[in-house]
Amino acid sequence: MSFLSYPRTAEQKQLLETAASLADRFAERAARYDWEGRFPVENFKDLHEAGYLTLSLPRELGGQGASLLDLVHAQYRLAQGDASTALVVTMHLMHSGRLVEGRGELPPVIEQLCRDVVENGAMINSAVSEPATGSPSRGGRPQTTARRQPDGSWRIDGRKTFTTGSHALSYFIVGCSIEDAGGAEAGLPALKSERGNFLVPKSVEGVRIEDTWNTVGMRETGSNDLVLEGVHLGAEAYLDEQLPAIPSIQTKQGVWGLVLASVYLGIAQAARDEAVRFARSRRPNSLKQQSIATVPHIQDKIGRIEVLLLESKASLFGLAEHYSEDNSNVESALVGAVKYLATNNAIEIIDLSMRVAGAASLALSSPLQRYYRDIRAGLHNPPMDDVALAALAKRALEDPTEHAK
Repeated sequence: MSFLSYPRTAEQKQLLETAASLADRFAERAARYDWEGRFPVENFKDLHEAGYLTLSLPRELGGQGASLLDLVHAQYRLAQGDASTALVVTMHLMHSGRLVEGRGELPPVIEQLCRDVVENGAMINSAVSEPATGSPSRGGRPQTTARRQPDGSWRIDGRKTFTTGSHALSYFIVGCSIEDAGGAEAGLPALKSERGNFLVPKSVEGVRIEDTWNTVGMRETGSNDLVLEGVHLGAEAYLDEQLPAIPSIQTKQGVWGLVLASVYLGIAQAARDEAVRFARSRRPNSLKQQSIATVPHIQDKIGRIEVLLLESKASLFGLAEHYSEDNSNVESALVGAVKYLATNNAIEIIDLSMRVAGAASLALSSPLQRYYRDIRAGLHNPPMDDVALAALAKRALEDPTEHAK
């Protein structure tokens, strides 16, 4: 199979039909929500009713058990309608999938979360960035603190930034620094780490969202601050004990970055489609009723768009297909390379598309100006460009002959 022949099965065709139907519906609302900078609550009601939010959960837990390849194609299509909505969904699918991937029996707290996703459309995302530390991918120590109490429970205090989808989320995976004076005094077993991840329900007292998200791009994602003040949780909230690290699983989970890359590929595809539509329909009187699609420099720009898009599709869908069939050897450097390629090619595709449309692309009625703003967010989702390129360089320099074969 290749991206040129996808979908093949009836289930794959149904999934893409669902994604396309939702994307078209969301596209009709996108300009309004973008202009208002408002979270599109009705989109997530539609996603729940369609069963879309369960894609990354296995069938035995009530989910749809979609493969990585299926997720990448579905999210690529969804992002063509509304990139902000697709980005929020991507975070949810990634984190709900990671919690259950490769595990047999699950702890009750995770089983309950999965039931909540299936039955109520609950959503989850991580909350890790902070005002002082920025992205945790850069190594900063969290200032959000989890303090173990003498009875084994936890108190969490802190603030997180860029919590994508905040208003739609029912659960947060919160990265914390750990203090254990209470547990030590009570003679509880020593903890293995000074940092940890905690599952925080939105319904718990002391959890609130502070509306801080007001940006030029991805305006509908509601990536607001998560504030935790005296949040008390049971011992079961400490995810690192509930779901102990399994090296074989952790090694594979970097492949979820391909789902993120598919969102930025979807924006590029939407820009290309708008450029082609504009070129075919624009008929200035200087061309005597012919469209600008007949003009050589327009054809040159669209040709360059097609090459960039083909390159991104081949790398993204090709790697997703490979890992769907055999994920025993996931190379994070290649996942980062695909994200780098999809994002930076998309930036160039959108620039070329705007050149095709000319000054009309700057009109607020044109979706191209929204794509231009939204695509910039891809540069700030991990791995950042410098990290992706450094990983590729290391891969090449460690064995300069092996990867050339």
